[in-house]
Amino acid sequence: MSSAVQTTPVMKQFWEAKKKHPDSIMLFRMGDFYETFDKDAILTSEILGIALTKRANGAASAVPLAGFPYHSLEQHLHKLLRAGHRIAICEQVEDPKLAKGIVKREVVEVLSPGTAISDRYLDKNENNFLCSIVLDKENCGFSVLDHSTGEFQTCLRKKSELLTLLKKFSVTEVIIPEDQENELRTILDDTNIFISLIPDWCRNYTTAHDTITSFFNVSSVKGFGIAENPLAISAAACAIYYVDQNYKGRIQHITSLSLMKRDGVMGLDSFTIRNLEIFQSLSNQGVHGTLIKVIDKTVTSSGSRLLKNWIREPLIDKKQINSRLNRVEEFYKDQSLLKNIIDILKEMSDMERILAKIASEKASPIDILNLGITLKKIPVIKEIISKKNKSILVLINSFDNTDSIADSIMDHIHNEPPINTKKGGYIRDGFSNKLDEYRNLANDVSHWMQNMQEEERRNTNIPSLKVGFNKVFGYFIEVTKVHIDKVPENYIRKQTLTNSERYFTEELKCYEEKILSAEEKIISLESRIFQSLQKEILLNAKRIQHNAKIISRLDVASSLASLAILKNYQRPIINNSYDLRIVDGRHPVVEDLLSVGDDFIPNDVSLNRDNLQIAIVTGPNMSGKSTYLRQIGILVIMAQIGSFIPANYAEIGIIDKLFTRVGASDNLAGGESTFLVEMNETANILNNATSKSLILLDEIGRGTSTYDGLSIAWAVTEYIHNHEELQAKTIFATHYHELVSLAKQLPRAINLNVDVKEFGDKIVFLKKIIEGGANKSYGIHVAEMAGIPNTVISRAKELLEKYGQEESSEEIDVSLEVKPQMDLFLQIEKQLINDLNDIDVDNLTPVEALKKLDELKKKYEM
Repeated sequence: MSSAVQTTPVMKQFWEAKKKHPDSIMLFRMGDFYETFDKDAILTSEILGIALTKRANGAASAVPLAGFPYHSLEQHLHKLLRAGHRIAICEQVEDPKLAKGIVKREVVEVLSPGTAISDRYLDKNENNFLCSIVLDKENCGFSVLDHSTGEFQTCLRKKSELLTLLKKFSVTEVIIPEDQENELRTILDDTNIFISLIPDWCRNYTTAHDTITSFFNVSSVKGFGIAENPLAISAAACAIYYVDQNYKGRIQHITSLSLMKRDGVMGLDSFTIRNLEIFQSLSNQGVHGTLIKVIDKTVTSSGSRLLKNWIREPLIDKKQINSRLNRVEEFYKDQSLLKNIIDILKEMSDMERILAKIASEKASPIDILNLGITLKKIPVIKEIISKKNKSILVLINSFDNTDSIADSIMDHIHNEPPINTKKGGYIRDGFSNKLDEYRNLANDVSHWMQNMQEEERRNTNIPSLKVGFNKVFGYFIEVTKVHIDKVPENYIRKQTLTNSERYFTEELKCYEEKILSAEEKIISLESRIFQSLQKEILLNAKRIQHNAKIISRLDVASSLASLAILKNYQRPIINNSYDLRIVDGRHPVVEDLLSVGDDFIPNDVSLNRDNLQIAIVTGPNMSGKSTYLRQIGILVIMAQIGSFIPANYAEIGIIDKLFTRVGASDNLAGGESTFLVEMNETANILNNATSKSLILLDEIGRGTSTYDGLSIAWAVTEYIHNHEELQAKTIFATHYHELVSLAKQLPRAINLNVDVKEFGDKIVFLKKIIEGGANKSYGIHVAEMAGIPNTVISRAKELLEKYGQEESSEEIDVSLEVKPQMDLFLQIEKQLINDLNDIDVDNLTPVEALKKLDELKKKYEM
């Protein structure tokens, strides 16, 4: 900071504010503009594409400058946030007309990716979660808060679960205590999540406990279910501190805190959510070709967010699942009611996000009016639900009574409030006698001016005299120069024009002051009334949020019913058995993507504890094995969120955890090969699955040598089958046809394969899963279908025929064959280690080291 900059009063004020927020882009209000200076200006001009200039003159003329009109804040703010920056807004906090010297300015809020509530920044159908993390040995407190809706949860988890939780909630910002920064940054290294630091004293248990009880105005944290979790308390308090600091206390819409429960919901790790393409396609990284794209028929933003949250946490409680299914079925059977409810829901606004705007003092009269209109729809919904719709009625009867606040809003706000509130006009006529009085005065201007003009014409005998007004000179009496000699003495000259003179009188001046005073009082009084209304709404925030959640659940139930009708889905039978039986199941996404006229080939699945625990599915690549596995996983998730599913019949014993190892992709940026990714996912499955879990495995071991892969696949299958505490229902799709033998050796395993029809040297994949093991690979046929050159195909066929003659036609017992092969690998590895140990690394020259490496490569044919 140069001495020249310091000597400028405004710049000194800027640097003082900037010093308190060094990691933020400072938007500094100067009159009708937000200005940025120095490095902030360079950054802002690049991101927004606006001109980078300098002050015209004065001591600050060397400082880079970039700015935009204050009314353009919304259109620029979201771009700065999306670029990954924190924004500090420094406003003029006193009237420039009343300021003595330089106008007082203060930072009134600090925005970041996890706290922003701008409509342009947020996706209306997605939550925007920030999280706070507090570490202690192997455990951590983990809290998530959506500032835009007020949803707030906290929990105690293992450190090893952090990355899965961050992916599960699609967290946009992480809050870290300063003294744990290094450790947490190491854990979060590859996430690219926006990180914010807070003072380490925030995580102190006593301080954290006081923060929560003070904020929610309660005597203890027992009511939140977190009293036994000190780390969860600390994490929640850190989130409150951070948002409260950024919004300067304007966070009254955060009305509750809940314990994030592990019990009662299906275990879905990040691998499974990714592999099943629930929210993001593996091929294009977008929503096209995903489950959510197909099944989300909600008509409200809050309903869409709730559906996504349900999919992230399917239920494992039979009663709760059936309660949801009952609502869907009642809508399914009463399509007239379904249509009426959907029509009403379409007219409802996002109450949760409107409350966040109100608390942050960013709500417009239109937002408030929309809140009132939405609350007014609740009694309408109640009226159309009959007693025969028992499950829906139970939900409807849980609405809180918000009629009084709805009436208050409608009494306050004009039916069509103006977009620009600076001139008032958004408070209803008749609401305030004083406001009506001021309005009558202001509205009577035209009539008063007309009366005065007629009276003055009579008194002066000047027929062309006019009484007028403009913004520069105010009210005036205009007389053409032809009649200047008739102007009375009480007229005071105001302005000279080419053909006329303008005057005012004491009477006109008094009236002008009265009118201008009335207009100022109108704006001031409307603003006070509006602020009072917003405080009244916030006092009812908890009840409004409760009703918003019920609206969301209605939306999800009715949308799932619409989906079932549209796509011919059926209700699954949910029970606590071990069985999983689906008849003519269909993959909802693949079916949706099929061209008109193409039919999806349905398939069955039947697993049980007695003799069908593991199904080994063999068949060529491209035949539909992976689709079959994903289909089963998706149908189970749909059933356990309370949705009908694409199948003719389904009986599903509740799955406590769903694991998939479907497909593979290198994590090259993280230094992980396909094989390592496979093994990480497989280890996660074997270490965490239970007998109530469902495991879907596809092509384990593809990323390594044939015998390594086959051996691992064989051993994994045996482990799942034989481990007494595991024995989970498993479907294993593989291209290792040797595993057909394994299914015959395991009592509770069966072979399935994908049906193929041969026509000469051509094949057709029928996409149908049938009993028995595949007897051919059809690899060359697949290569031919993929467009491999004919010369390559012909040569491959020659080699296959040659190898086929050399091999025994007898069935291979892999359990006997693999062991010698593995022993050979171990012997070679042992010899290589011995050779490496014999090398005297310290006394080798670089040239000798290269020669030694070459010898080893040749010896072991690397």
